[in-house]
Amino acid sequence: MMADAKDFQDRMLSLGLARVSEAAALASARLVGRGDEKAADQAAVNAMRDQLNLLDIAGVVVIGEGERDEAPMLYIGEEVGTGKGPAVDIALDPLEGTTLTAKDMPNALTVIAMAPRGTLLHAPDVYMDKLAIGPGFAVDTVTLDMSPAERVRALARAKGCAPSDITVCILERPRHEAMIAEVRATGAAIRLITDGDVAGVIHCAEAEITGIDMYMGSGGAPEGVLAASALKCMGGQIYGRLLFRNEDEKARAKKAGITDLNRVYTRDEMVTADVIFAATGVTSGSILSGIKREPGWMTTETLLMRSKTGSVRRMTYRSPVK
Repeated sequence: MMADAKDFQDRMLSLGLARVSEAAALASARLVGRGDEKAADQAAVNAMRDQLNLLDIAGVVVIGEGERDEAPMLYIGEEVGTGKGPAVDIALDPLEGTTLTAKDMPNALTVIAMAPRGTLLHAPDVYMDKLAIGPGFAVDTVTLDMSPAERVRALARAKGCAPSDITVCILERPRHEAMIAEVRATGAAIRLITDGDVAGVIHCAEAEITGIDMYMGSGGAPEGVLAASALKCMGGQIYGRLLFRNEDEKARAKKAGITDLNRVYTRDEMVTADVIFAATGVTSGSILSGIKREPGWMTTETLLMRSKTGSVRRMTYRSPVK
């Protein structure tokens, strides 16, 4: 069922969504650098859920912490909010970069997106082959059907520069070794990241600030929908194709209502209506500052965006330590 988009009061809901993101970040702050990924994630989950349940929405988690049996809270299908407001889809990653948090490495974020009911892709918890670039380019300037080298050369042509002027962000994984070698053979630079591919994709939307022109490689499909939500607000293109390692994963996709297992999803097919997106820095990175502590206080920085207006807010929130 798709909700009436007119009922989606994105302007009214946006600040509430920022509070949800901030609460999750503040809850995980005490676990930064403590080496306990699960405890950091659980703290963020609990805080995010508590704050969501204060919002006047009839929310359903479509991108969450996993299936109901695997996740005690914020599982796919969980209902959140007071039930008194608009029917909405919610995609979230209470702590994107649990390892980054545990090791106090850059770019750990809390991330959440909200859109009218029935407008976010119900991506199963499988891998997705992803390709993203920033705003200002013709549709299909780069595609998933191109080889990694062809993508670099095509983007360089579109930008009017040499391939050696292009920087590509790729997750550092053994499965990407051939891709990394092929991209480097074009002369392009690569920024390898250990985790956090939502942040990796967002980098493309602000290439002049981050220095990253393109993101490619496989990662979690749920993170693909969150990244598409961010690009819907900031501009840019993302393509995603689900990857299946076994029959169980294919069955999971069919259960989520996906019939064409080879489909390439564009940004606007993953997010079919207006969306609100919020992310708060847990550890400092190239998008957001991490949580700053001072005696008696903690300060967060949050990115809050609305696709309807294209507005991008950066907000600092200083709160007393309880």
